[in-house]
Amino acid sequence: MVAGLDEAELDRRIRTNTLKDLKGIGPKTATAIAQAHEGQVPEYLADLEQGYADEVPAADEIAAFRAALKGDLHAHSDWSDGGSPIREMAEAAIALGHEYLALTDHSPRLTVANGLSPERLEQQLDVVAALNEELAPFRILTGIEVDINVDGSLDQTDELLGRLDAVVASVHSDLRADRAAMTRRMLAAVADPHTDVLGHCTGRLVIGRRQRNGTQRPRPESQFDAEAVFSACVEHGTAVEINSRPERLDPPRRLLTLAVELGCEFAIDTDAHAPGQLDWQYNGCERAIECGVPVERVVNTRSADDLLEWTTPP
Repeated sequence: MVAGLDEAELDRRIRTNTLKDLKGIGPKTATAIAQAHEGQVPEYLADLEQGYADEVPAADEIAAFRAALKGDLHAHSDWSDGGSPIREMAEAAIALGHEYLALTDHSPRLTVANGLSPERLEQQLDVVAALNEELAPFRILTGIEVDINVDGSLDQTDELLGRLDAVVASVHSDLRADRAAMTRRMLAAVADPHTDVLGHCTGRLVIGRRQRNGTQRPRPESQFDAEAVFSACVEHGTAVEINSRPERLDPPRRLLTLAVELGCEFAIDTDAHAPGQLDWQYNGCERAIECGVPVERVVNTRSADDLLEWTTPP
C-alpha cells in the first residue's frame, strides 16, 4: 500500500497523521512506517529484537550453516504448480551458489497442482538431460514430489521412481485422518525403497492460504505417531524434510527436536515455486540451529555424487 504512494503523498500522510486511513494500516503500523521513513529502526521492531535476542541464532551462525548446503531437494517449475520454467529455477540456484537443484514437480494424483502423468514426467526427463548439458557443472537432479496415497503407496510407477535422482514423498490429501490411519500411511511410504525424503510431515500451514472468499485460514497439523514415523526414517534411511516455506516451517520445533534425538537425517529444502523462493533456506537453517540439528546430518550438505550414492537403493 505504501509502496504505491509517491514521495510527496507519503510525506503528507505522515505529516497529517493520515497513514492509518489507508486500507490495512493501523496505528502501530503507521507509526512503524513513519519511523522507518525517517531512517530510524521502528520502536516496535527494536522491542522485538531486544526481547528475543537470546532466543534467535546469530546471523553469522545461520549464514555459516546455509553456506554448508550444496543444493535444494524440493523445488517446483511451471510443469506443475510452479510459476517459472525449469531453466529459470536452475539459473536462480546457480546464482545462489548451489551445485545442484532437485526438480520435484507434483505427481499425477494432485490434479489441482497440474501433477505430472508418467508421460509428462518422461518428457521432463529429456528436457532436464538437455539442460544439464548446457548448465554443467551445475546439475538439475531429476525428481518428484510424489503424493503418499491413503494406503501408503506412492503416486507414480515404480519404474519411473527408480529412474529419478530424488524422491520427496508428501501427504497432500485426507490430512484430517485419525492418528492411527495417518501413522500407517506414513510408515508405509517411509519404508518404500524409492522414498528419499519425507516432505512437510505435518502438512500444517501456520499462515493460511487465501481462500476464494478472501479469508486466510491456518491449517492444523496432521496427527500421527511421530516417534514411530521418525524411528522408521532412521531405520530405512529416509531424511526428514525441514521445509523452509514461511507458511509451513514444518516440522514444528518440538517434532524437529524429537527427530534429532531419535537420530534422523534431514534435508533443508525450500519447496520453492518461484526463483526468489530458493533463498528461503535461511529459514530452515535457523530452525535447524534452534533445534540442535548437526550439520553433518543434513543430506544436502553432500556433493551431488555423494548425495546420489545415498539416494540409490542398495
